[in-house]
Amino acid sequence: MMNRPATIRQADIARTVKGVVAAGLSVSRVEVDGGKLVIYTNEGVAPQESPLEAWRRQNAS
Repeated sequence: MMNRPATIRQADIARTVKGVVAAGLSVSRVEVDGGKLVIYTNEGVAPQESPLEAWRRQNAS
């Protein structure tokens, strides 16, 4: 198997993350899939309730 150069380098990821942060968003996760770079943010996502929190809310007396 031949070693091929990476399609996405660490510098590409750092530059993209810096741009997202400069836009005022917070980065929650970065995924690299082949030649595709995906940045996930927490913007617009409602926090999910854990099963324990749901149980506590239902059984609050």
